[in-house]
Amino acid sequence: MIVLAVLFAVLGAASNAVGTVFQRKAASTVSRGGGVRLLLALVRRPAWAVGIAGVAGAAVFQALALINGPMALVQPLFILELPFALLVAVPLLHRRLSADGWWAVGGVVAGLVLLLVSAAPSGTLHQASMGRWIPVLAFALGAMAATVVLASSSTSPLTKAAALGTGAAVGNALTAALMKSATDRLADAGLPAFLTTWQTYGFALTGIAALLLLENALQAGPLVASQPALTIGDAMVSLLLGVVLFDETIRTGWWLLPSALGVLLILWGVLRLTRVVPDLADVVR
Repeated sequence: MIVLAVLFAVLGAASNAVGTVFQRKAASTVSRGGGVRLLLALVRRPAWAVGIAGVAGAAVFQALALINGPMALVQPLFILELPFALLVAVPLLHRRLSADGWWAVGGVVAGLVLLLVSAAPSGTLHQASMGRWIPVLAFALGAMAATVVLASSSTSPLTKAAALGTGAAVGNALTAALMKSATDRLADAGLPAFLTTWQTYGFALTGIAALLLLENALQAGPLVASQPALTIGDAMVSLLLGVVLFDETIRTGWWLLPSALGVLLILWGVLRLTRVVPDLADVVR
């Protein structure tokens, strides 16, 4: 089961990477607009359609991964989306990845392995009580709204992109939690139960909200601001939600030291990679 969870999560990260590359290509061609207007403009671009297909495939793999393993294991594996996205972009744009880029990819992968081996996420409930859902929903939705307010009140592209990237990260984590609950209902009780549980419609709505935040983050500023917030934020919030909602466990004590080192390695690798990605993105404008 854990092996299947890891396999589907990695496939999901790869599919999401394809989606990210093509969404970035589409977003870079839109000079004005935001929110729904931005989405309407993107729908007319073929690259955006390819990107959405990648995102849809990632959602299927993500659901299969969440059925087979704990959220605290599955979601951090989506950190691999960034190095996958770079590896997709390089041949697509007929470029070469520098030695520095390969070191950054290695740092992200090594950091992720170190984090997951040290934390060793395990155990999961099929469903969480409403007593757990209510404060989680209040916190997550409030945090998403706060990032929109912060981005709207700032004139700095870096701040806007980082804020909206953080909001998208929280939205992605909440969507994953709702999806896990809904797909577990599907696995346990079939399609009628899946279609009548509130979490199904909840993850659809939060998924759309996270997508809008992501599209606006990509347009608002450079990836060096939005991608670290999106990548690290999604993993950390997902790990927290797995523990709070589904009673998943991670190793603590001295294991927190190598876990923290893993996070630092991931952050270093992500920051290094985002210095390569904007250069590649500029080529497709």
